[in-house]
Amino acid sequence: MKIILTKDIAALGNLGTVVDVAKGYARNYLIPQGLAMQATKGNLAQVEQVKAKYAVVRGKEQEAALAKVATLEGVSVTIAQRVGEGERLYGSVTAAMITEALAAKGFDLDRKQLELEEPIKKLGTYEVAVRLAPEVKATISVAVVAESA
Repeated sequence: MKIILTKDIAALGNLGTVVDVAKGYARNYLIPQGLAMQATKGNLAQVEQVKAKYAVVRGKEQEAALAKVATLEGVSVTIAQRVGEGERLYGSVTAAMITEALAAKGFDLDRKQLELEEPIKKLGTYEVAVRLAPEVKATISVAVVAESA
């Protein structure tokens, strides 16, 4: 089934893109959630108008994200965790824990903005990318240290 995306979806594409997906996926998820609409001539014209407005909004978001990169770049957070043998952590450090530590420093981010491929399970210092806008990323440093008893 051909649909037009009304929002950016990482797995499918950006706003206004015409994609071919399974009928069930379109009818049961994408269209009811407002993420897509059926690809008709009328809907294509409507989406072109929305794309023009969206380009202006995206430009403003990009400028704000670039300003935020300057403050966020080089920030480091330290997270203390309980440690077992071989410097392995009891549990792991997740994106939610990192955003909590950043919030304590005054940075308001969503955990979904962190590009942490898998939770951190060992002591050390890690570089974590933060996606502030579609093409704008910053890098923060996360130090995982042993919790003192």
